[in-house]
Amino acid sequence: IAIFLAGSILSGTSRSMVQLIVFRGLQGVGGGFIFANAFAIIGDLYAPAERGRYAGIMSSVFGLASVIGPLIGGWITDNLTWRWVFYVNIPLGITAFVVLAMVLPASQRRGPAKPVDYLGAATLAAAIAPMLLAFSWAGTDYDWTSPHVVAPLIGSALMFAAFVLVEQRAADPIIPFSLFRNRVFAVCTAATFVSGAGMFAGSVYIPLFMQGVLKFSATNAGLVLTPMLISLVIASALGGQLISRTGRYKWMTVAGFSIATGGLFLLSLMDAGSSRYWGMGSMAVLGFGLGMSFPSLSLASQNAFPHALLGVSTSLNQFSRSVGGTIGVAIMGSLLTRRLHHELATTMPQRVRQEAPAPLLDAVQNPRLLLDHGALEALRDRGFTAVFGADGSPLFDATVASMRTALATSITDVFLVAAAVMSVAIAIVIFLPELPLRRTIDVPSAFETPPGAER
Repeated sequence: IAIFLAGSILSGTSRSMVQLIVFRGLQGVGGGFIFANAFAIIGDLYAPAERGRYAGIMSSVFGLASVIGPLIGGWITDNLTWRWVFYVNIPLGITAFVVLAMVLPASQRRGPAKPVDYLGAATLAAAIAPMLLAFSWAGTDYDWTSPHVVAPLIGSALMFAAFVLVEQRAADPIIPFSLFRNRVFAVCTAATFVSGAGMFAGSVYIPLFMQGVLKFSATNAGLVLTPMLISLVIASALGGQLISRTGRYKWMTVAGFSIATGGLFLLSLMDAGSSRYWGMGSMAVLGFGLGMSFPSLSLASQNAFPHALLGVSTSLNQFSRSVGGTIGVAIMGSLLTRRLHHELATTMPQRVRQEAPAPLLDAVQNPRLLLDHGALEALRDRGFTAVFGADGSPLFDATVASMRTALATSITDVFLVAAAVMSVAIAIVIFLPELPLRRTIDVPSAFETPPGAER
């Protein structure tokens, strides 16, 4: 929490984009600690048979905060400066400090302290960072075959090779590769990675659709996420209770991913004339499916290992979701950009395509322009009117209409791809072994993993 707050304060005081990126990275380090430990603490306090209901409550709280967050963030964006999006974390962080000091039980160390695998963490970060940059640039800023994309991917591959060598020699590796011999863990990790890509597509691109296509303000775009997050809260709490009562988690995961796939498919049916209620209803379906699957994969992974591996199994589950989501959003962003340019090439007024100067054409191919009313009006007055004279205003209106239509088509294509990705997660989870949920925190001492976990 201290690191997260430091990153928040520094982000709010940033004076350049480079500073903001660096301080956001620091904020992310603190956030990563919080996210992994929050779920690991549940595993430290409760046996797997009881853990489902508490994991469901944790996911519900996470979802509830996610309902409030976009609303507050949208209001701040509309009425204050962007810096207060970071400063608002300060009172929340102080409150968290007080609550933790008062009520969180002290952790009980089991066994001698182990060395931290700093070299493994460094090489893993050095492998992940250039890979994410390459996926973010590919198809948008640079071509897939550009040295700006190929070189980071090669560098990433080399660092992954170095990471494997480091982990094989580490006394206590940050990622013990032996964990992947456990079929439960391998399936959970793969499903979490794939579903992360589909999940983030919905939450990232629906606000862009609402603001860029349907002309919502940032506040109202945040409101559109509310049905998704409310249904996620309900499904997480319900799913956690059902898992604890029945001891079954596989069917919950399959059903959750299936419902989430249906929600993404419904989102893919929208167009520039769609009602906000269709989008909100589809998001509710998506949220319910995600809420059902959230507690189950983490619980299944924790249940497959002894207490000594609780932290690493939990953190790897969260890590795979984050990396999958980041890579998925980057690739889908590239697909969106390519489809957007293709659509604009056919729908933009011919005179604009033929006579507009290059800077003006570049501006109208940026979908973020549709989110800034001031920038749009400036483009009308200083761009189109200056170039086309009396015809500038009607050409501007026609161009913006074509931009909204092209953006709608591009985003719904992304939703369709995300639905296909989520269906892959369903196929993966079908192979998930279902072990009985233990009623004690530790597995029997005779077993490194529960009987049948590697079958």
